Amino acid sequence: MADTYHGSIEFSVLERGPDRVVSEMPVGSGIRNPFGLVHAGAMLWFADVTATLLVIGDSEPTEGMKGFPLAINLAANFIGNQRDGRLTAVATFVKKGRTVSVVRTEVRGVDNRLIADVTTSHVLSR
Repeated sequence: MADTYHGSIEFSVLERGPDRVVSEMPVGSGIRNPFGLVHAGAMLWFADVTATLLVIGDSEPTEGMKGFPLAINLAANFIGNQRDGRLTAVATFVKKGRTVSVVRTEVRGVDNRLIADVTTSHVLSR
């Protein structure tokens, strides 16, 4: 018996500045796991892309671009979860470097409840 799963992830950037990026993702069927909660992979993708936008600065990401901030390390603590509503990711620098940057992204849910705390390290591609 083969099971088929599918999903769809989308989010909006609410704020994009030199020291902080804020994004929002609706919780829908496309990001829930079979138990009805937000899939950890969807939360991680959301946090990672929000962090990447912070490191990339005011440039617009394009395929094959020089200077794209590749993630080289990722540490995530999943503290909670939810079934509906919205998630908000706030990415800020721990260290903003010329070559390597470290970003902390907090993913929060309903009532500003901490859902995930993600730290990523990014190296600028050459």
